[in-house]
Order: sequence, then structure tokens, then C-alpha cells
Amino acid sequence: MTAPPRALMPDYLRLFALLGIVVVNVQYIAFSALGSFADPSGETALDAITLWLVNGLALLKTYGLFSFMFGVGLGFLMRSTARRGLPFGRVYRNRMIGLLILGIAHGCLFFPGDILTIYAVTGSILYLFRDWPVRRLVRLGAGLLVVQAVIAPPLLLVAPETPPDIVAMERAILTEGGFLEAVLFRSIGFAFVLPSFLVIQGISALGWFCLGLAAVKSGMIDDAVHPLWRRARRWCLGPGVALGLLGAAIWQSGPPVPGVVLTIVSAPVATLGYLGLIAAVSRPPGPLMAQALAAGGSSLSIYLSQSIVLSTIFSGYGLGLWSAVDRLTAVLVALAVTGGLIGLLLIWRRYFRLGPMEWVLRRITYADLRT
Repeated sequence: MTAPPRALMPDYLRLFALLGIVVVNVQYIAFSALGSFADPSGETALDAITLWLVNGLALLKTYGLFSFMFGVGLGFLMRSTARRGLPFGRVYRNRMIGLLILGIAHGCLFFPGDILTIYAVTGSILYLFRDWPVRRLVRLGAGLLVVQAVIAPPLLLVAPETPPDIVAMERAILTEGGFLEAVLFRSIGFAFVLPSFLVIQGISALGWFCLGLAAVKSGMIDDAVHPLWRRARRWCLGPGVALGLLGAAIWQSGPPVPGVVLTIVSAPVATLGYLGLIAAVSRPPGPLMAQALAAGGSSLSIYLSQSIVLSTIFSGYGLGLWSAVDRLTAVLVALAVTGGLIGLLLIWRRYFRLGPMEWVLRRITYADLRT
């Protein structure tokens, strides 16, 4: 009996999410992360256009894609442990511990906007829903996205302004400071923002986790031509993108409150549309795309390496380009770095089955089990 063909949609989804999330993250690596959320302005017209496109097309959307993929990963892990006769509870516990360790290290050393720590915490809650039927998972997931859309705007908009001396300290450390000074500053920032991120982003992440797990249980993730993907593409892609761009424009040039609200509320709609679009392109790839998809399978290694390389490029202990380039250049650098990392992972995986961070996480996951 031959095995069923490998589902291609998860591979395309990982690659798409990696490219999208680095475009967002570089805005907080190459420039100040302490500015007011209600004032996403650029110093030049080119900066303003770049921020508008990033906020309208990628902000919160690619985070949703990554979160959806996490839920898919839980479904795949359930399949794998059942097939191999392993205790799922212990495997999943160890995996969350591994993500927590990697996330804390990532947030303190390189990027306080880490998502792995949030995934480890909220992913532990997802374990309670692992046996729920598809309809119940979908209802919970959709409900959590609605809750996040309601509570996130006021929490973000009432956040106090960062004191000028802290902003000045950030500039001094990230332009002239050494690695240890940057780590100390990032560690304090990570500890400060994590509680609010767990509320603002954690609720949304858990919602997408539920939807991703439901996609595995229903078989949708294995069927890129499923009618629901077509409906998501038809009914959500255009309106989601249009509303996201409109919200980003209002947020940037008009009163911030309606712009922020529209940007946040439209993000799940656009994410569903992106999922439908990814399903549409999830076809057997040519040689070049096949190589890129293979490297995208090491998404954890690429995600962490993006921050390591970009923080080195922009910080004072590296190339010292923090706030020294325009935002479009920063985006192009981030995409070039991601392309380079994909190329390096292709070479790496000629000799090793797993990416380096995937190997570390696997060792932690199966530490007390015989594989």
C-alpha cells in the first residue's frame, strides 16, 4: 500500500509566513521599538509609504499565519505520536518546554518581540482542546479572534509614552553599545512587554492555534482544493487587504483610533484570504521552488537566524546601521537575509536531516523517550 502524497500547503505556508514576518520584525530591529503605537510615521515620504504597506499588508497577518501553522503542527504531532505509539502528553510537554527555552533566549539576546515564548504559554492551553471536534475548535478559535479585536485597540492606544531618557538610552546602546549592553537592554524590554503581549497577542495566537488544529482534523490542510479555501480566497482576500490598507492609511495620516481599530479588526479577514491564496498556489513546484520549500521546512532555524543576523547588522556591535537607513532599505536587507538563510539551509540539509534549531527542539522534545 503506497503512502498518501505529502500535503504541499504547509510548506508554502511556512515559506510565505517567514517572508512576511521578517518584513514586520525588521521595523523593530532596525528602528526604535519604543515609539508610540498611535503614531506610525516615517521621516520621509518613502518611509511613510513603506510603513503603510507593511502595516496594511503584513502587520498581524503573518503573525496569524505562523499561529495557524502552530496549530497545524500540533495536529501533525498528534498523528506522529499515535503512529509511533508514543505518549503524546509527555512529547507535547517537552516540546513546549523547548519552545520556552528557545523563546526566552531569543527575546533576551536578540529580539524582545519574540513569539516563541507566547506560543509555549498559549500552546500549553491548546493541549486542553486537543480532543475537541472540529466545529467546537472553529467556534472557539473565531470567538478568541473576536475577543482580541475588541480588547487589543484600547490596550495599545492607552499605553503610556516612553520617557525621553529611555528612548535616548535605546539609541545610545543600539548605536554605540556592545553586545552585553544590548542584551541587558533587550532583556529588560522583553520582561516589560511580555505580559501585555501575552494578553494582546496570546489570545489571537490561541484562536489561530484552534483553527489550525481544526484544519488538520477536518483534512483541509491536506486538500489545497477544498471548497472552503476557495471561499476564503473569494470572500476574504480582497476585502481584507483593502480594509487593512485603508486602516493603515487612516492610522498613519488621520485620527489613530479608527485606523488602529480597522487595522486590527481586518487582520483576521486578510489572514483567511492569504490562507486561501496560499492554497491556490500550493501545487507541485518546479526545481527552484522545491528547494526553497525544503529549506522552509526548517522555519524555526530561519526565524531565529533572521533575528540573530539582522540584530548584528543593525546594532552598534555589528555593522551599526540602526536608524541609519530608510525603511525600504531595511525591508530589502531583511528579505535578502532571509533569502541567504534559505540558501544556507539548503546546503545544511544536504548533510543533515533537520535544521540546527529543529535538531535542538527535537532533542528536548524526545529527551526522556526512546525514539
